[in-house]
Amino acid sequence: MGVTCHPLRVSAAALLTFACLCAPAVAAPPDAQPTDAQPTGAVAPQAAPAEPAKDAVVPPDANAPIAAALPGALGAFDFKTSPVGAGDWPVAVKALHDFYSARNFAPVWVDAKGLTASGQSVLARLLRADEDALDLSPFALPKKPLSDASAADLAAADATLSAAVVAYAMQASGSRIAPTSISPLITAHPGVVAAGAALAAVAAAADPDAALEGYNPQQKGYRALREQLAQARSPAPADPAPVAEAAPSPSRIPDGPSLALGMRDPRVPLVRARLSVPADGAQGEVYDLPLAVAVQAFQRANGLPPNGALTPGTAAALSGGVATPAVKVVPTVSPAHRAAMIAANMEMWRWEPHDMGGERIEINIPDFSLRMMDGENLIHASRVIVGKPDTPTPVFSNSVKYILINPIWRVPDSIIRKEFAPHLADDPNYLTDRGYEVKEIGGRMVVDQPPGEGNALGHIVFMFPNEHDVYLHDTPSRALFGAAHRAFSHGCVRVEQPMALAQLVMGGAGSGWTSARLQSMIGSDERTVMLPHPIPIHLEYFTEFVDASGALQDRDDIYGIATRVAGTIAKSSQD
Repeated sequence: MGVTCHPLRVSAAALLTFACLCAPAVAAPPDAQPTDAQPTGAVAPQAAPAEPAKDAVVPPDANAPIAAALPGALGAFDFKTSPVGAGDWPVAVKALHDFYSARNFAPVWVDAKGLTASGQSVLARLLRADEDALDLSPFALPKKPLSDASAADLAAADATLSAAVVAYAMQASGSRIAPTSISPLITAHPGVVAAGAALAAVAAAADPDAALEGYNPQQKGYRALREQLAQARSPAPADPAPVAEAAPSPSRIPDGPSLALGMRDPRVPLVRARLSVPADGAQGEVYDLPLAVAVQAFQRANGLPPNGALTPGTAAALSGGVATPAVKVVPTVSPAHRAAMIAANMEMWRWEPHDMGGERIEINIPDFSLRMMDGENLIHASRVIVGKPDTPTPVFSNSVKYILINPIWRVPDSIIRKEFAPHLADDPNYLTDRGYEVKEIGGRMVVDQPPGEGNALGHIVFMFPNEHDVYLHDTPSRALFGAAHRAFSHGCVRVEQPMALAQLVMGGAGSGWTSARLQSMIGSDERTVMLPHPIPIHLEYFTEFVDASGALQDRDDIYGIATRVAGTIAKSSQD
């Protein structure tokens, strides 16, 4: 992007050969690695030294029998299935041994009289792990006071509590699922806490309950979902069975030519009535974008080619001639399914950075929305267009560093191969006739689209260099923002209000970057403008979230990510 070489004369045959041979290169992102991150809650415990001196803790005589039994008790955690999912449980167990060895096996949570105050505090949190959709079922947590327990039982309880603390902290900080196992396009990197650091921090905390809870995400969105999970699991009257309703007999749509976007036809009002798509006055006979989107959804549901056009086959189906079911079933969602999907979205919150930044941009892909935040305050919201299911928008975090005004679009090889090559076979001048420039740079042929009204990137691009080569940008296809389901792009995110966003990222009111100043720069050569400071950007994937009114919102799982996360959690709980 931004290369302004002079165009060369390249034969269409050569370009076609290039288009057929080139293939996108996809780098395999690394899986999440453990870190020494500390919990992010309101209570911030002081971490104990990772390796205290051997004589730092000497067991009192009364606890000596417990200390003697602890080495044997620590051998009880060789589980067949890892309790930390994708995390490294054998390494965690070694850290557990090292921790106790460094303190001469003095107990942490019990003494000769039973559970200490710290033990009771940490047990209270562990017993509520399911409130955060965590799974500690492999651990036999103490269920009785232990006031008259033997030294062996006390040692087993102490070791179990410590092992469960490690598992809780690792799960809470994102160890259960490697994001890349769900999709290679999810290159988020959970900050999974190291086992020894977590155990040392919680053991040293004045409030172990709060310290342990602090390893969960502390963002408002996560906390709101946790409340919704409790509601979904609370006893409630059973949902009624799905109701079968007789579908109304549709009015027959007369035969006629196929209709595409923008065409006018007297049959259009019948299609609108059939699909419940209203129109504004005299535009009722125009086959507009909302109607085309509704037709496309109908085609998908009925096994027809989802091209959005009113073809004879689609008209027949709408008339009840084929593919239209005689009975309409009103679907219901069971509380168990709703709880599973909420838990899956809570898990995806663990993939977000602990510190998302004060001033930041958040894009929720399934919601087709952009929000610019300042702390918990919303300062800008906009509709966006995201990638199609076969060219999805990736999920990751980065920082916007600069903007391009009047961008030059370097056409990706994948688009040349899949979309341009078929046209070039029929028309060697296909690209040059449409204003594209074919160039050779370093022995490699490239295709650029110069700045202009028809440029696919519009007038402005928000750049955050990344391995996926995606970014936010303007678009000349403004009508697509009128669709409810806006998965139309090749992976980049198209922004409905790019100028308003540009003013904000350049410093907002008082910065000098007014709308008039930005508009005055449009229409010339490509220009790079650095931001005053980088702004964190998070491309997120949440199908369940709580809106500003406190209502739970549910969105289509357009890439199937939430469903795969829920399935992975369910499988790990069954193993």
